[in-house]
Amino acid sequence: MKMKNILEAPFIKEVMLLTDVMYKFGWHERNSGNLSYLLKEEEITEYLDLNEVKRNIPIAFDGKALAGKYFLVTGTGKFFKNVIHDPADVLGILKVTSEGNSVDLLWGYENGAAPTSELPAHLMSHIARLSVDPENRVVYHCHATNLLAMSFSCELDERSFTRILWKMCTESLVVFPEGVGILPWLMPGTNEIGEATAKKMKEYRLIVWPHHGLYAAGKDLEECFGLVETAEKSATVYTLVQSQGGIRQEITDEQLSNLGKRFSVTPRAGYLNI
Repeated sequence: MKMKNILEAPFIKEVMLLTDVMYKFGWHERNSGNLSYLLKEEEITEYLDLNEVKRNIPIAFDGKALAGKYFLVTGTGKFFKNVIHDPADVLGILKVTSEGNSVDLLWGYENGAAPTSELPAHLMSHIARLSVDPENRVVYHCHATNLLAMSFSCELDERSFTRILWKMCTESLVVFPEGVGILPWLMPGTNEIGEATAKKMKEYRLIVWPHHGLYAAGKDLEECFGLVETAEKSATVYTLVQSQGGIRQEITDEQLSNLGKRFSVTPRAGYLNI
C-alpha cells in the first residue's frame, strides 16, 4: 500500500501551525520548550509503516505503562521556529517499546537528533493525565513570559497565584477552574522534576515551574495552547496593572462564584472567600 505524505497528516499540520504561533508569542527563545502528542495508531497507519524502525533510542525512565503507544515529540536542541520549515528535522514519531526502557523512532529526527531531554517528564505526565482523563493527549512546556515573571514577584502559593489569574481576566476561571499548580525550583531534565510534575498533573492541567516556565496538558495541542494563552493573558494584565499603580478594583469572589455557575464549572474548593 502506498503511504500518504505524512506532512499532510492533520496532527502534523496542527503542530506546524501552532508551534509557529507559540514561537511568535515569544514563549520559545532559542531551543526552549518541548511538546509531546499521543497519537492513535489508526491516525498514523496510512502515513507510516509501523514495522519500519529507523533506530532505537534508550530512555532513562521506566515507560512500561505506555508500552506500544505512539508519540509525536520535539527533538532535543531543536528550535520551535523551525518546525514550520522543516518538521522532519525537529519532530519525531516514537513508539514506546514493550520493555519500556527505550523508544523506536518511526519518522523524523532526520539529522540524528534525539527526543527532548524532558521526555521522562512528558511520559510521566501522560501517565498521570491519562489516569484522570483518557482524552488528554498533549503535554506542552514553554516559557510564557508574564507567567514566568509572576514567579519572581508573587508568592509561590497555589491558591493566591490562582486567585490573581482568575481575577485578572473573566475567562480564566472558566478555562482553568481547578487552578494552577506550582512546583519548587527543580533541576530541569531530571526524573525528579518529571515525578513532581506528574504528581501535580493528577490535579492540575497547568503547572508553573518557578523561574523557568510551565507545563500544560490538554486533549489536543489547540486546547493546550488555549489554556496557556488564557493564563498568560491574565498574567500580562496583572503585570500591566502593577506598572500602572496596582489593583483598585477587581472581579469579586461572589462574581467568580456566579461565573462558575453560569458556565457550569466548579472553582477549586477553598479558593473563594465565600
